[in-house]
Amino acid sequence: MGNICRSPTAEAVFSRYVENAGLSEHILIDSAGTHDYHIGDPADSRAQRAAQQRGYDMSKLRGRQVGEGDFRRFDYVLAMDRANLAILQRITPPDSDTQARLFLEYARHYAEREVPDPYYGGEDGFERVLDMVEDAAQGLLEEIRQRHFAT
Repeated sequence: MGNICRSPTAEAVFSRYVENAGLSEHILIDSAGTHDYHIGDPADSRAQRAAQQRGYDMSKLRGRQVGEGDFRRFDYVLAMDRANLAILQRITPPDSDTQARLFLEYARHYAEREVPDPYYGGEDGFERVLDMVEDAAQGLLEEIRQRHFAT
């Protein structure tokens, strides 16, 4: 929604996985919110703290709002929940080859398809988000490897 909790967490985690796979030169990663109320703001301090405890750095990430150009720039546009997915589907340009999907479609160990918003909860919500995001990020990286880098 505002690009200060779930999406920047996913960006930081996925960036690390891509870097570890030696694919940083080939994969562009960015996160954005569907709403404009946190543009330019850093990630939520609780999200940053939870991520830092696992070795992910979110300190340089700043909120931005998704736009139609993202559907031309990226092969994958992923939403954290169905409400945000619906917004992304409404703004998808008609000629876009990129279609928005739920990020947790790539998870292997979670049956849920929505990453819960931890903003109004306690610290454990940010840990749960990290667990879910790490799982889905592994699945997404495997999908990208098979689809775009398989020989």
